[in-house]
Amino acid sequence: MRVLHVITGLGVGGAEQQLRLLLRHLPVDCDVVTLTDPGPVADGLTADGVDVVHLGMAGNRDLAALPRLTRLIRAGGYDLVHTHLYRACLYGRLAARLAGVRAVVATEHSLGDSQMEGRPLTPAVRALYLAGERLGTTTVAVSPTVADRLERWGVPAPRIEVVPNGIDLDRFRFDPVARQRTRRRLGLPPDAYVVGGVGRLTPGKRFDVLVRALARLPDDCRLLLVGGGPEEHVLRRTAREAGVADRVLLTGERPCAPDGTPGPDLPSLTSAMDVLAAPSPEEAFGLAVVEGLASGLPVLFSSCPAIEDLPPHAAPAARRVTGGPAEFARALAEVRAAAGPGPGPRTAPEAARHYCVTRSAARLLDVYAAALSHPLSPALQGASSA
Repeated sequence: MRVLHVITGLGVGGAEQQLRLLLRHLPVDCDVVTLTDPGPVADGLTADGVDVVHLGMAGNRDLAALPRLTRLIRAGGYDLVHTHLYRACLYGRLAARLAGVRAVVATEHSLGDSQMEGRPLTPAVRALYLAGERLGTTTVAVSPTVADRLERWGVPAPRIEVVPNGIDLDRFRFDPVARQRTRRRLGLPPDAYVVGGVGRLTPGKRFDVLVRALARLPDDCRLLLVGGGPEEHVLRRTAREAGVADRVLLTGERPCAPDGTPGPDLPSLTSAMDVLAAPSPEEAFGLAVVEGLASGLPVLFSSCPAIEDLPPHAAPAARRVTGGPAEFARALAEVRAAAGPGPGPRTAPEAARHYCVTRSAARLLDVYAAALSHPLSPALQGASSA
């Protein structure tokens, strides 16, 4: 089976990194096309031996990209096209049908209640999404919550399959040696209580809540924010205004040590934390929370369908927090008091094991098999000689 994955971009992001992880575990011949921004994940895919093509799309309305993508799909002789993220789903589904591919799968990574990939869910966005969706075979939701949102939008339930995001459990296993080494490299005191946050630094993630919560916590508490994004300067200003600039450490998109040299990877950073907090009010899955659980961390979250869709006993160290800085400060203080001194033993709960990437890859393979056994009508075949 030959599969082409079409994605909007390959910068550092949850959907992009999830694609790379899945391709490592899919027993399928896969290539990747990125419409824009090859980015660091493209480098990683290439290092993994995956062929990556940058289509060079200039913007959302660069219609010249459609015939280029159609030609590329046709020349590749792919059995199935799998699209990821809004723009790639629109262009990729149409190009796949024009190229004569009759099994087209799309993963919906980012559908919230009020926005998708940071764009408001206007009637026009919904109408365009549904028009493109009808060109595909199956729409994959990364959580039952997203599946429910898709159905409420108007996607027929039989066309929706749930394939959760996956994590590499072994990679995120707590490492006490990495904990001490990482703290030394980042200049974090060995006995500090470190609150972690992981994700793009955008307004929707509400990391400013954690900065302001830190100001209500004892002086030996630190905030470690892992990720880059347009809100970095805002968060630094917020930290200064709150009087905690010396207790907030932002690693940037590709973590590095304070001297600018390449720093530890995400599992080493989660090992250095004592608790992970995710104040975003709207998520499609909540990958950072699950990765924190895989590292044995207690987690506080405002929205995490990955946890909320499971029975409560699956993640006893996960707790939902609503509100702002005061509520998060109170919850963080309670978590710290319950934990006692030192990191203690850490094991991944059932919830983290539920999202092992090998299970997700196997489920996706079943979706591919079903799509190929019920091909689409060839109505668009030959409609374009582009």
